[in-house]
Amino acid sequence: MPTPQHLDQLAERYVRLVLSLGLHDADFVDAYYGPEEWQREAARDQEVLATISERAEALRDSLNAFSTSGMEAMLTLRLEYLRRQIAAAIARTQMLRGRRYSFDDEALALYDVKPPVFSEEHFASLVNDVGNLLPGSGEVHKRFEEFKLQFVIPPEKLARVFDAAIAEGRKRSAAHLMLSPGEHFSVEYVTGKPWSGYNWYKGNATSVIQVNVDFPITIDRAIDLACHEGYPGHHVYNSMLELSLVRGRGWQEFTVYALFSPQSLIAEGAANFGIAMAFPGQERVAFEREVLFPLAGIDPARAESYYAVHALTQRLAYAGNEAARRYLDGRMTRAQAADWLVRYDLMSPERAEQRTHFFDKYRSYVINYNLGQDLVQKAIERRGGTADNPERRWELFGELLSSPRIPSTL
Repeated sequence: MPTPQHLDQLAERYVRLVLSLGLHDADFVDAYYGPEEWQREAARDQEVLATISERAEALRDSLNAFSTSGMEAMLTLRLEYLRRQIAAAIARTQMLRGRRYSFDDEALALYDVKPPVFSEEHFASLVNDVGNLLPGSGEVHKRFEEFKLQFVIPPEKLARVFDAAIAEGRKRSAAHLMLSPGEHFSVEYVTGKPWSGYNWYKGNATSVIQVNVDFPITIDRAIDLACHEGYPGHHVYNSMLELSLVRGRGWQEFTVYALFSPQSLIAEGAANFGIAMAFPGQERVAFEREVLFPLAGIDPARAESYYAVHALTQRLAYAGNEAARRYLDGRMTRAQAADWLVRYDLMSPERAEQRTHFFDKYRSYVINYNLGQDLVQKAIERRGGTADNPERRWELFGELLSSPRIPSTL
């Protein structure tokens, strides 16, 4: 019968394998703060993909030999986590060796889920609803762009607005979660990226958060990015895993974050759901009207109308998934995918073009934001964490952020 110590050994093998694979895929290792010697040894050995594939399959077989009978709940979660993570590493290795998955098969292989499919008619109906709220006439995406431009944060006021959103997100998160001692992060404003924001976790409860300022940033993005990347999103998630699992239990597998893996669906889903956790319903509108709109120099009296439109546009979240599916499966050209994003995700042409390059780089990763959020929310609500029971909701959210979860164990 394998022992917990044996599982520790397999976990070390997993970390070393992820580090080796990361040398072939610059985006694969999103964070690492484990023993430096493991990183040096991976760089020294420079194993080829065929060897990494053999190691991964052998590790999968060793993990599958474990029986969960009589195993405590957290150890069972740990074992299932490692099994799914190594399965994703095997799939990613196959992709690097030339295997082509369909969008849906790739999502299942890497992220442990099968994404839903929506018709063009579904999005057209939602866009029509948005159009009914917007002033003027003509194409909805053009009217929406004109509407949004009235709520852009002036560049010279951006840092002050973000700082206020971050401070409030931290205050609200700290009231319900046990944040890691000494946790903190810095914010950098960057350009030339395919994403709008990114959290680079450095270990020791510290992060660097980068905000892309290639395009104008509307007022809603301050809280979105402050919560998603910071409190109670990625920064809190990574620091709580470090505190509870790495320092608390000595589980080295959580010193490495493999980006193309089931963990990402939990990370992105929890980060997106964290926005509504910290700023539920009208609390968000009230805070923005009273604090952020004035800081940005935008008329606070317009907050209600802005968020009425914003709430409807959130229902278009899956439009981007559908564009990615059709584009990556070869059923759309880049221009057609960008046009779809303009018409059904209401992006500007420039932002839609940028988004297609995100599809090129991160592929089916796009599902982790919306599907991840929906799965996290449903899992918490199933256990009583409903909007009318906020204390229970925060309790379950905290458990999620500090335990080895993957989609199939939600």
